[in-house]
Amino acid sequence: MSTTPYPFPSGQPAVLAPIGAAFSVTLGKMLDAGRAVDDTHTTLPYVRAANIQDEGLRLTDVNEMPFSAAEARRLDLRKGDLLVVEGGAVGTCVVLDHDMPGWSFQKTVNRLRATNNWSTRYLAYVLRSYRDAGIIDLVCNGSTISHLTAEKLRALRVPAVQPETQRAIAEFLDRETAQIDALVSKQEEFIEFLRERRRAAIEVAVSEVRASGPRLKYLVRSVRQGWSPQCYSWPTDGISSWAVLKAGAANGGVFRPMENKELPAEETPRPEAVVKRGDLIVSRANTRDLVGSAAVVEGNFPRLMLSDKLYAFTLDEDQALPQFVAAVLGSRKWRDLVEMQATGASSSMLNISQSDIVNLPMSLPPVDEQHRILNHLADQTAGIDALIAKAQEHIAFAKERRAALITAAVTGQLDVRTARKAG
Repeated sequence: MSTTPYPFPSGQPAVLAPIGAAFSVTLGKMLDAGRAVDDTHTTLPYVRAANIQDEGLRLTDVNEMPFSAAEARRLDLRKGDLLVVEGGAVGTCVVLDHDMPGWSFQKTVNRLRATNNWSTRYLAYVLRSYRDAGIIDLVCNGSTISHLTAEKLRALRVPAVQPETQRAIAEFLDRETAQIDALVSKQEEFIEFLRERRRAAIEVAVSEVRASGPRLKYLVRSVRQGWSPQCYSWPTDGISSWAVLKAGAANGGVFRPMENKELPAEETPRPEAVVKRGDLIVSRANTRDLVGSAAVVEGNFPRLMLSDKLYAFTLDEDQALPQFVAAVLGSRKWRDLVEMQATGASSSMLNISQSDIVNLPMSLPPVDEQHRILNHLADQTAGIDALIAKAQEHIAFAKERRAALITAAVTGQLDVRTARKAG
């Protein structure tokens, strides 16, 4: 396999090589949780797609299933292995920093193991660059759910630079991205502090509302639910292009229109699923602390559709203002009620039914009083919201810089040797 000096010759394309020329690519085991354990099988914990995050390997929610001795040997996990999500958040990957004896991995994950002296850390940065640029989505494009199969991974071509240069790139990016990640973490902590202040203001504002009396259903005129076709991973504006909202569109009590995925051209849009100004959006499926999150659609988005993980309630505004009901649903009393009603086998994804939501008790004050409370609440939270927006801008800029830095380093636009000396 040929490699090229670093940086790439000016004006010339990089020498590319298929991943399979330098790495073995192995898909994990088909889910077999229901198999009876016998003398030939041992129950082992396994890594699945949900455990692989950009921040690293998260093993707080782990499943187990039976493996034969041969499967356990073939599907073992060692320090330096690169685990790549095969289906779901395709292309998301993590390099193991230690051996994991007694663990294996499921078929939503590909394991890449170097067969020569190439660097898995370097390859992880290349894959992240490809994912952020949309290359992974193009590789996985299909009429059904996207999969980054072992065959596709083996064939995917990446810049082939000398192994010592790969390690220099990985070390440079480890250092530089760690600094950026630390800044992002500080901003996220600040945002959480601000959101806690916002929640406290809401608690005070709606403290007189009682979790008793009439059910919410008597204030609801209609309920709609969306659909979840296979979409691209990137968002669009929902105005000029069709898109489907994600479950997180109502997180934190604020409507987030950019929490969406673009609808492929071959899919037929469903106008009846389009959100409308004033809709009360409620998350049907999410984590325990976010399931049942409610927010109100602000603005017009003629091509932005609900997913099947969201409900849209149209309220009788002579009795209930959607912004007021969203504030009530976000308060602690109603969060406790929602979390009690939510069901699911996994703590990472719980569900609440439409029936459970509309049967929540809610004794609201008259509409004019709701208006007064909302106006007071707006005064209390305007400054907080401005600070949150500014912090989110800083985070977005930092993440853009991080992605650009990775791309520049792995493509030779940035000579890390020169950058390292300058630093």
